[in-house]
Amino acid sequence: MKKIVVLSGAGVSAESGIKTFRDSDGLWEGHDVMEVATPTGWSKNPELVLDFYNQRRKQLLEVKPNKAHEAICHLEQKYIVNVITQNVDNLHERAGSTRVMHLHGLLTSVRSVSNPSIKYHWESDLKLGDLADDGSQLRPDIVWFGEAVPLIEPASVLCAEADVLVIVGTSLQVYPAAGLMAYAKSDVPIYYIDPFPKSNYELESRKHLQIIAKKASEGVSELVERLLK
Repeated sequence: MKKIVVLSGAGVSAESGIKTFRDSDGLWEGHDVMEVATPTGWSKNPELVLDFYNQRRKQLLEVKPNKAHEAICHLEQKYIVNVITQNVDNLHERAGSTRVMHLHGLLTSVRSVSNPSIKYHWESDLKLGDLADDGSQLRPDIVWFGEAVPLIEPASVLCAEADVLVIVGTSLQVYPAAGLMAYAKSDVPIYYIDPFPKSNYELESRKHLQIIAKKASEGVSELVERLLK
């Protein structure tokens, strides 16, 4: 079976009602991202950070996967599909995708502040005093600004092995995620789905690039129908 890698960003989840910090000039749900998505913000006011992600976790229970998530899942009928997402929600999994890599972490996961490998599935509120088995405070399992992206290397390997690359709902401006397409072989077809497609050097250098200037639900559904024929 051929291998498809889907690089997904905020534009996929936006149609389910999930906002991103880029929607409002650096504010994420009314908060300065430097206060709620950085190690400095955590050190300064951990209660604020915990409350912020508790609210995001509650919001996640109120939204559902949309047609884009569902269409990506349907590709598994014919292909080996790996989804590499910048999104911290679990909507790809809830739509049925079986291979999902979260580059920037996951809202329904928490980890020890001392040992990133100690993680727990978590759907309720997280509070100060909730401890890991090593006795350390638990924090959201989110890759904050200024932190390394642990999964970038395995993600690059998946991109290097891809027979088809689909890029959807991402501005291609956030690194290191935006650099992943560079690992795809030069002859690999690349489909870029975005209502307002951005340009960058890597895309412009690709001979086998097709741009679908539509929102995620429309563009992905159209492409999946084509790929499944």
